[in-house]
Amino acid sequence: MKHGNKAALSILAATFGLVTSGHAAANVANGNFESWQQGKPTQWSTIDSGISITENNTTVKSGVSSAQVTVTTASQSNTDLLQSVTVKAGQTYDFSTWVYHTEGKVKARLIIDGYQNYSDPFNTQQWQKLSYQYTANTDKVINVGLRFYDTSGFDGSEIVYLDDFQPSIATPPPPNACTKNTLTIKLTTDKYASETSWKLNTAQGSTVASGADFANNTTHTETLCVADGSYSFVISDSYGDGICCEFGNGEYLLTHNNQTIASGSSFTDQKTHNFTLGSDGGDNGGGTPGDYYASTTGLTGYALKTQLHTIIQTHNSQGYSAIWQFIDKSERDNYFEKDNSVLDRYSEKPSANDAYNFVAVTNQCGSYRGEGDCYNREHSFPKSWFGGKVEPMNSDIHHIFATDGFVNSKRSNFPFGEVASASFTSTNGSKVGSATSTLNYNGTVFEPIDKFKGDFARVYFYMATRYENTIGSWQNNTTYSNAVLDGSTGRVFEPWVIAMLLRWHQLDPVDDIETARNQAAYEFQGNRNPYVDHPEFVSKIW
Repeated sequence: MKHGNKAALSILAATFGLVTSGHAAANVANGNFESWQQGKPTQWSTIDSGISITENNTTVKSGVSSAQVTVTTASQSNTDLLQSVTVKAGQTYDFSTWVYHTEGKVKARLIIDGYQNYSDPFNTQQWQKLSYQYTANTDKVINVGLRFYDTSGFDGSEIVYLDDFQPSIATPPPPNACTKNTLTIKLTTDKYASETSWKLNTAQGSTVASGADFANNTTHTETLCVADGSYSFVISDSYGDGICCEFGNGEYLLTHNNQTIASGSSFTDQKTHNFTLGSDGGDNGGGTPGDYYASTTGLTGYALKTQLHTIIQTHNSQGYSAIWQFIDKSERDNYFEKDNSVLDRYSEKPSANDAYNFVAVTNQCGSYRGEGDCYNREHSFPKSWFGGKVEPMNSDIHHIFATDGFVNSKRSNFPFGEVASASFTSTNGSKVGSATSTLNYNGTVFEPIDKFKGDFARVYFYMATRYENTIGSWQNNTTYSNAVLDGSTGRVFEPWVIAMLLRWHQLDPVDDIETARNQAAYEFQGNRNPYVDHPEFVSKIW
């Protein structure tokens, strides 16, 4: 075992402020992992050979980057990440850092002049804090950082993310830092990397940047600095079989301001992602593009719906398997208990503690025998209504939500409605049962709780608009689609459905949860739900 006796670099020693409380700041340089040179975090003087560290811009606790640590050995004496700071006799220092485990087969141990607290390796897919209060007995230089330990099941390679090592002094960006828009392209190749290439083009068709001639089964990261404007990112495979999954597990990720612009893995010969950057109505890390709905000015009725259809009809389908990734990143409870668990609209209790919580990825379905066993991908507009596993409807994230598998099975492909007599009630009050007489529909329906009724209503208005060109032919696919759809491409829904959706739309207005999800969906697949951005469109059309 090593005992923190590696030589300190005096030029990295932190400065101190005079305090009267007995607590002082031994500043960790680049504790936020924002400064990188030649692929390494600056100021971290010891990076043992049993770990490798790269900059990460997707799983971040604070700022725009974190450290992605890949542990490649079970030899504990070869997995240290350290730097040296100066401490003063009699002073107390509050050290802490944030750790994010991906698999749970390694654990991190805080080093503060010796070995201190361990992380919980089973707490995966979310950030956890490690902290230790240290009192110096003499003036000296100490090592601070982490060591990584293997646990049962370690397969020789596992990723752990680190961020926000405190107390720290912010490291300024290098003199040549980008003052426009920083894009990061991360590409993992398959076994035939020579077939793969990418281009970043302007709206006028000129190529800003490109990549080709990659090595097989490797990850390549490139950072670009581009001006405001509209662009297209084009990923190509010359053989026409994409980069996943028959000949490896390739994937690509394009990010801006820590938000995903484009991602994927399975395509044929080419896939194009269009986006806009800048304060002149572009994405710029969030918000509705300024000219997205410009062509709807002055329109009402079904003419407005048809123009909205034109705007949102082309989206970049990511495939059904990618829904898990969306849930992991964007379907979290940051609004009620704020515990980062999966946000499940069929079990969430907005005003009380949930009966159970799902851990992202870990609790994916899976088999289930009752509530709380696992979560799955619920088509709120049942897929049997549009013909089954038909794209792009089957993977359209706007109508697919994380839900309890057991409750989802109870919902089946029944219409949404209002229940008079329940045959099943979930732990948060979602119901299956016979419809109330005031609904003007005689049959079994599924009723979500009031908090999410507006969300589902606006999803149905989205489906009527996005698939305006085909939804009129879905009416006779099932008994229940016939009960809900009227066979038209204008009104789309039966009168009882329209009346209920309008009621739900008013009862549960757009909130922060829905706004954030709409933005995440836009970044995920490239189109928006106009009725979340402009709730007034509903009454203008229906």
